Amino acid sequence: MKVVTGVIGNDIHVVANRLIDLSLKARGYEVFNLGVNTYLEEFFDAVIETDADILLISSLNGEAEGWGREVKALKAEYKGLDKLIMMIGGNLTVGAGKAEDIIPKYKSYGFDLVCHQIDLNTGLDMLADYIKEKSA
Repeated sequence: MKVVTGVIGNDIHVVANRLIDLSLKARGYEVFNLGVNTYLEEFFDAVIETDADILLISSLNGEAEGWGREVKALKAEYKGLDKLIMMIGGNLTVGAGKAEDIIPKYKSYGFDLVCHQIDLNTGLDMLADYIKEKSA
């Protein structure tokens, strides 16, 4: 499966982005890594260009909270993304926040999988389980 990934907005967490890239490749995904400081339009353009199955956005400084609100509307502007798996992970809020509050918020933004402060391998296991459930 093809995955477009990167770090959203004005977030420059290069090391975490590289770990995500390496972990996805180790699990057999074809990865298109947009790097850091990536805007939503760039993610969706890359999904269309690569015919990706999964969009995995990360944020470590909490900036995704502001950008995430635009995901559903922007996704609707692009054609053929009905089957796209939308995943976001990292530190998804500025300041303190509880997963039970943050996860539903991001799901309302259009994300299928929300991994707030979950370690990378657990998040990728969640992705694998989600893919299995969808294909069953």
